[in-house]
Amino acid sequence: MMLRPRWIGALLFALLLAAGFAWLGQWQLERAVESGKAVEAPSETVLPLAQVAKPASPLRDVAVGQLVDFDGSFVPTDYQLLHGRLNYGTSGWWVVGHATVQRDGQPVALAVARGWAPDKASAEAAVARLLQEPAEQQRIVGRILPDEQPEVPQDKKDPTAMRTLGVGALVNLWTGVDSEPVYAAYVVQRGAPQGLQQIDSPPPIAQTELNWLNVFYAAEWIIFAGFAVFLWYRLVKDAKEKEDELRELEALEAAAGRNVQGEPLE
Repeated sequence: MMLRPRWIGALLFALLLAAGFAWLGQWQLERAVESGKAVEAPSETVLPLAQVAKPASPLRDVAVGQLVDFDGSFVPTDYQLLHGRLNYGTSGWWVVGHATVQRDGQPVALAVARGWAPDKASAEAAVARLLQEPAEQQRIVGRILPDEQPEVPQDKKDPTAMRTLGVGALVNLWTGVDSEPVYAAYVVQRGAPQGLQQIDSPPPIAQTELNWLNVFYAAEWIIFAGFAVFLWYRLVKDAKEKEDELRELEALEAAAGRNVQGEPLE
């Protein structure tokens, strides 16, 4: 049945149609991958802080992890310690300072993670040295990151103990910022003051997402390709079943005619 010229020609047409659908599916899949490529941000190019972030505004996604530089002075009495901060897989302490940055002639408060210490005593010793430094302007280079959600202190004896860098929580502990704008982000300083280690702050990993609409279209074309071959198979099968039914019907009619007229003579 399948070897008849008509059905062989139909099979060739179905295969060509399936190949066309498969090509369209591959094209849609390539479009999904192409449109899903991540746009690399120049995070390792140091940019001015004023160009990357604005006070009291959320950090844009494209700016997360960007290296920035600025001139600022640290308020000596506003250093805070954060516990449970990992540095190359080791838990320790961050020393976080309150930097005053000039923007359009107006002072703006900015949290700066200045360095890491393996234990609280080392962190406190570093803070003691920082308290002796004059509050003078200095150039800071670091990676800007979004504000972290504050946590409820687990140690009831020390309600100011913090593990996350929540700018809102720090503002409540800083001095002289009641009417001062504040950056809703913080900077991890590149390099570290004496007695502290530089905080590990790798560049952000570019996230890539597929264009799922194109993936859906690609799957549709693959289904159409399979359906083209399946349709040919069903047509051949239906034609064969119809021919078999006609042969059975003819055989039944022939048998009924013999029963009415009797057995044919030899």
